[in-house]
Amino acid sequence: MTQQRIRRRLPAAGALAAVAGLLVTALATTQPAAAASAGPAVPFGSHQFPYAAGTLKPSGTQSALDQQVVATYKAWKSAFVKQNCGNGWYQVRSPDADHPYVAEGQGYGMVVTALMAGADADARKIFDGLVKYTLAHPSVNNSGLLAAEQDSSCKSVDGSDSATDGDLDVAYGLLLADRQWGSGGTYDYRSLAVKHIAAIKKSEVNSTTHLMLLGDWSGSGESHHWITRSSDWMIDHFRAFRTATGDSAWDTIRAAHQHLITSQQSKYASTTGLLADFVVSTDKTPRPASGKVLESSHDGDFGWNACRDPWRIGADAVTSGDAASLASARKINGWIKAKAGGDPNKIGTGYHLNGSAFENGDDMAFTAPFAVTALTDPGSQAWLDALWGKLAATPVNPKLYYGASVQLQSMIVASGNHWVP
Repeated sequence: MTQQRIRRRLPAAGALAAVAGLLVTALATTQPAAAASAGPAVPFGSHQFPYAAGTLKPSGTQSALDQQVVATYKAWKSAFVKQNCGNGWYQVRSPDADHPYVAEGQGYGMVVTALMAGADADARKIFDGLVKYTLAHPSVNNSGLLAAEQDSSCKSVDGSDSATDGDLDVAYGLLLADRQWGSGGTYDYRSLAVKHIAAIKKSEVNSTTHLMLLGDWSGSGESHHWITRSSDWMIDHFRAFRTATGDSAWDTIRAAHQHLITSQQSKYASTTGLLADFVVSTDKTPRPASGKVLESSHDGDFGWNACRDPWRIGADAVTSGDAASLASARKINGWIKAKAGGDPNKIGTGYHLNGSAFENGDDMAFTAPFAVTALTDPGSQAWLDALWGKLAATPVNPKLYYGASVQLQSMIVASGNHWVP
């Protein structure tokens, strides 16, 4: 089943709203950023950042795994990375979203191109074109953030406000770029990253709960202020923001999200570990949405937003070795391995939190993230290999940007090529 990605617009602050110096860190001290004219400091395939002890990897040589990622990247780049609007801009095109260009996609593009530097000689050129595009499309509410949606002419539409997931990846991508290329070129990546992180903290973090808001449109007094989207709970990003800024608030934000993940799994998905697309009542007793609160009647289920959670939680587990992230990832992995009977072809496209399926389609957006949680379980080598085999053998569908983007990024993590700046 082809799933159209939807970011519905909602009234906020009287307007339509969107859904969907610098501190020197220990890393910068011990591993200086690359000079502006040099090649990438962490070229793809160099594996300079080992994963936590005990982490699995798919069977086969590391070179073979890396080449499978490169092949998927080339197909993804050909299908979705475009220069359709001039101005020296690059954009990631999203044909299966409700607009041709969405913030989520530009964030994906920045993270992916920074990580693939070394495998793609044009990575920095593309990255800078994406930076130029994002700077030209600020949110109407906070100019330090990215407007969520643009039309076929690359004009911001539907309120010109932000979507949190896009901003988190934009900031993370800028930190990766600073580590890769230094900040002495066309763009000062580090200062742009710190500015973007500050804007996220100001306008996309609930100051009471320390949880991510849906966007800069859902501030205090807006009816969705006490709702958070589980796919925005990017724990490794919060760690990177803490390192880059020295701001301990990001420790508080990270801890709040890890506590919420653990408590939601315990209370509402004790046998599966699944999280809901949206969690409501964050000011009182956080719980999965009951029916539609933003996108569909399945807002309280493991749907087209939460499907990314295994990838996001697993990425932190393998890079940090954090006990809470490991436990959350392993709970999800144990359930899906049993549910699918070890066969990735039996993974559906929507589950209630009790593990029963409500949609039996086949989409990489759901399948691929489970390869990341499989990395965390020493007893899941055969399951990981089966998942990897499916991911590596599944061609990029040029009509399905969302699934292909999740597929590629899950493969980057599963192959040992993800790292936290």
